[in-house]
Amino acid sequence: MLTTTLFPMMLILATLLCALTTGLLFTFAVITMPGIKSLNDGEFIRAFQVMDGVIQNNHPLFIFVWVGSVVALLLTAVLGFGQLDMVGKAILLTAAALYLFGVQLPTGVINMPLNNQLQTLDVSQMNRDEQATARRNFEPRRNRWNRVRTAVATMVSTLLILLLSLL
Repeated sequence: MLTTTLFPMMLILATLLCALTTGLLFTFAVITMPGIKSLNDGEFIRAFQVMDGVIQNNHPLFIFVWVGSVVALLLTAVLGFGQLDMVGKAILLTAAALYLFGVQLPTGVINMPLNNQLQTLDVSQMNRDEQATARRNFEPRRNRWNRVRTAVATMVSTLLILLLSLL
């Protein structure tokens, strides 16, 4: 009985947390990065360092949403495996795989290392050419992969909402 009520609750939680993560990625893609694009190289680096510093300092709500989305989605997949029909299982497993490999994996192997590299820079000790090079090595790749993560996260949230509608 507990697993039959726990699964829908976990699906709702996973959907909410994945949608919040999607919103964060979307905001960076369409507001934050375009918003700081017009800053000069040193200002751009410093602005990104400050914003990313909030995340780097393990903001508890961010950590809850980001890590919680993974945990909730994986737990939902385990619980749903015994309760869903083949279509439901396919939707849930597709969503989980997309989220792990299309959002979380690029975050860990591309975006976080780029962010960490930028965090090590002391803009006040860099000349303009060094600042321009640092930005050129960071901004296009980070933005491209954030758009990928945003698109995949949007698909995941859509699949989870679809699955909720089928319950």
